[in-house]
Order: sequence, then C-alpha cells, then structure tokens
Amino acid sequence: MQKKGQKTSKAPKIKNILITQPRPDSDKSPYFELERKYSVSVSFHPFIRIEGVPSKDFRKQKIDIATFTAVIFTSRHAIDHFFRICEEMRINVSQDTKYFCITEAVALYLQKFILYRKRKVFYGADGTNKSLFDVINKHKNNERFLFPCSENMDNEVVSWLKTNQCEFDVPVLYRSVSNEVKEVIEKGNYDVICFFTPSGVKSLFENIPAYQQNGTYIGAFGLNTIQAVTEAGLELQIKAPEPQVPSMVTALDKFLSSLDK
Repeated sequence: MQKKGQKTSKAPKIKNILITQPRPDSDKSPYFELERKYSVSVSFHPFIRIEGVPSKDFRKQKIDIATFTAVIFTSRHAIDHFFRICEEMRINVSQDTKYFCITEAVALYLQKFILYRKRKVFYGADGTNKSLFDVINKHKNNERFLFPCSENMDNEVVSWLKTNQCEFDVPVLYRSVSNEVKEVIEKGNYDVICFFTPSGVKSLFENIPAYQQNGTYIGAFGLNTIQAVTEAGLELQIKAPEPQVPSMVTALDKFLSSLDK
C-alpha cells in the first residue's frame, strides 16, 4: 500500500472527480462543462460546514466594527457573517466604507447586502493574494481595515497588513466544522479530490486518520490549502490560483488536457 507523500503513478483515465464543496446552484456551472468536455463524472460533497459565531461571543472580542473604514473579504462566508453580525448587533455600516475582495465573484456577492454601484468596491485582478494586496496598497493610507474570517484565517493577509504597517483587526465571525465524509471517500472511488480550505484537508484526516493517497490526484486552491495538503503528507498535482489559472475549474481543465496529450 502506498504511503503518504509517495509519488503517485499516472492514471490511465480520469473518471471520477470529487469537489469538496456544495453542488453549484446553476446547471451552467463550468464544472459541468468539464464533464461534457472530458467525459468525466464530477461529484460534490462539502467536507466542512460553517457555523456562525454568536453575537454574544463576538462581543468578547471587543471590536467596534463601526470604527473601521475598510473591510477585506476573501470569501462569501466572510460576507455572510459580517453582515449577520452587523444586523444582530444593529451596527450601521457607513456608506463610505471601502470593500476589498479577493475576486470579482466575491465582490459581486456584496450585492446581496449593499447597493453595489453606490459603494466603493475593489477586487484583485486574478484571484491571488498578491493582486488583492496590489489593490489595497493603492488605498491603504488613512484606512482602518477589518478582516473578518474564521479561526483558520489567511495568515498571508495578516502578515501583509502587519508588514505594511496597516491599522487593522481580525474578528473571528465563523467556524469550520468537519462533516462526515468517510463513506463518501471509501465508496466514491475518486481519481481526483479537490480541496479549497485547510479545514477541508483537516476533515479528511479527522474522518479517515490513516488515509492513503494510493494514486489519487489531489488539487488545492489557495496558498493555505496548498500548505495544508503538503503538511498532511499528500502529493499535490493540481493547484490554483496561478498565472493564467485563476480558478480550480481552469486548473482541472489544464490538468485533464495534459493527460489527454
């Protein structure tokens, strides 16, 4: 049996891909285009669920949201729970607040909560932290940044804010809890498993402590997830974002195309 970290052999044909996130709401998702293009089966099963931090626990963090002039969002979960806390605590977010988002998709999600066109919303060019930092750097003077996150925060963002002497705080607004996925993994016979958070990787080993990669291709989105995969002793074959590869769909497309050659 293959040990963790041992190099995997090339699979003759990719048939089953597992995305460790919920199934997309729209049938027009690019994941389904991958299914048609490469004759593969793409399954979805979230490895984690998100639980909001109650407002009474948030108060213990002693962070006054109304005093911050800018908010950094790297996920839709962060947006959901930021505005949830504001509503529960009756906090009025100023119309002058600036929003800095990791991608355009995350930025557009703000429309659920604000009048998007009338607000100051910025986002990175390619989904990487670097492109996000480039945008923040143009506006960092005289701003107080709030970086809402889970307990598994993006340390690269925090490090950048510290290095650039930004005034900021990091409220923990939600937590990642592992789902039951042992049966999904053991019965799915997946050729590829794609992770999107360090918590997803943690969930895998909480469910199957002795998990063996055994030739399965592993994909990871984001530097923290890539690091978690590596630290877990797994060999990583598919990663995003990278130049010209802004999403997991793009990375999978590139990977599957390379196997067809």
